[in-house]
Amino acid sequence: MKEAIISNPLFGISITLISYAFGVYLNRRTRKAIFNPLLIAEIIIILTILIFRIPFSAYNKGGAFINMFLGPVTALLAYSIYRERKLVISHIIPILAGTVAGSVASIAAILLLSRLFTLDAILTSSLLPKSVTTPIAVAISETLGGIRSITVTALLFTGVAGNILAPFMIRIFRVRSRIAQGVAIGTASHVVGTSKALELGEDIGAISSIALSFSGIITALIAMFFLS
Repeated sequence: MKEAIISNPLFGISITLISYAFGVYLNRRTRKAIFNPLLIAEIIIILTILIFRIPFSAYNKGGAFINMFLGPVTALLAYSIYRERKLVISHIIPILAGTVAGSVASIAAILLLSRLFTLDAILTSSLLPKSVTTPIAVAISETLGGIRSITVTALLFTGVAGNILAPFMIRIFRVRSRIAQGVAIGTASHVVGTSKALELGEDIGAISSIALSFSGIITALIAMFFLS
């Protein structure tokens, strides 16, 4: 009976949707940034798999189906860019400059910390694209010989951290420019962080969306340099 249930793709889909719906409910009820819906869903799913000893392959039959929507959802961010296209065009130079600086800083930090903690080349390659949106990050990681699962885990931690901490970091460092806020969030914490940027304002969300796009291109180019 158990095998029949967990082997059905609807099991993975259901547990994912229910976990995320509970995360959304908890976030709205408490109004606490720490109760991020994605973080709550991750914890519930992991605990469910561990407690009931469910093979990941069984869960992923449904989870993989949900992953199919990642690309289209990312593409939907183009709508906010279109609506704020005049703002984006008028500030394209500072957006591009900020994204380049942020991408280089992210990669440099990974290389420095990897050397400090004596991580091997495979782990370093897996962590290198941590701030890039998932489809691009996975492609970069696999091209460099990294491990897909480690890359995805790093992406989740980076995105959730950015989503939770972005408003606090903006206040702590007194970042007044909404352009700078959008560039910082999009470059540092990809799509998950951009969802928070959209909550802060559609203009910030549009800048964050274009920044995460530029960040992916820049990181891919830098990765090509490492391959040569």
